[in-house]
Amino acid sequence: MDTQNLEKAAIKIQSWWRGNMVRRTLLHAALRAWVIQCWWRSMQAKMLEQRRRLALRLYTCQEWAVVKVQAQVRMWQARRRFLQARQAACIIQSHWRWHASQTRGLIRGRYEVRASRLELDIEILMT
Repeated sequence: MDTQNLEKAAIKIQSWWRGNMVRRTLLHAALRAWVIQCWWRSMQAKMLEQRRRLALRLYTCQEWAVVKVQAQVRMWQARRRFLQARQAACIIQSHWRWHASQTRGLIRGRYEVRASRLELDIEILMT
């Protein structure tokens, strides 16, 4: 073989080698980019999940606050109704006791009419 053929063969081998090296470098770069993209997507998914959990926690706290306020209002209303009913019962009891004390005693008596005067014998029994 002559030198020109050897040079052409060497050039072909070198260009093939450079092509392989470039393709390998591009493949490694593409793989690295793919790894970075996968990592970034997983980080975005984690951040989205964290934001979703935070929003859910905030919503849950707000709901519990609403439930607690509603329970306090219902308890206050029930207590107010109870106190009104108790006050009404106390008033009714006091009036009933007054009425009962006014009509508690039984008056027993006998009377006779004699010629010139009325004779009364009254006995009051308190029960």
